[in-house]
Amino acid sequence: MKRDSLLGRALLTFGIAVLLYVVVYNAIERRRSSKGPWQVTFTEAHDGTPTILINQSSIGITNVQISFAESSNTLTNGSVTLNFSDARKTPFDVPFGKCVFLDTVFLPGTVVFEGFGHQIQLMPRVLTVDGVERPWNSGELISLTNTPTSVKRG
Repeated sequence: MKRDSLLGRALLTFGIAVLLYVVVYNAIERRRSSKGPWQVTFTEAHDGTPTILINQSSIGITNVQISFAESSNTLTNGSVTLNFSDARKTPFDVPFGKCVFLDTVFLPGTVVFEGFGHQIQLMPRVLTVDGVERPWNSGELISLTNTPTSVKRG
């Protein structure tokens, strides 16, 4: 009788642990991905200037454009839109350079690009361009020249 009672309790404890694991895992995963990824479109302006269009609607960032004045467009097939939702090994190529850092643990995460001699870092709190923090302003157009400011490295 004691053996059956011990087995029953062990199975009940195991069942509760599995149920708790599933509930907590799903809650963490929902929280991790609830805000969605950065959406970055590599395109060209009407005058042919390479331009990055940044959107992250769940935190209120829309139509932030960074144009690379005095740079030549490297796109051959029009616009390319990338969603940075999945982790991958860095660095990897993007249309105007490289993605040198990608943190997607809790979306939207952090994405860092280097291209045309500039470093652009997307974080929910702030945008950094060549190591200088800028507040997010939806609809803003940022024009960069070929003479970037020095990048602060820690």
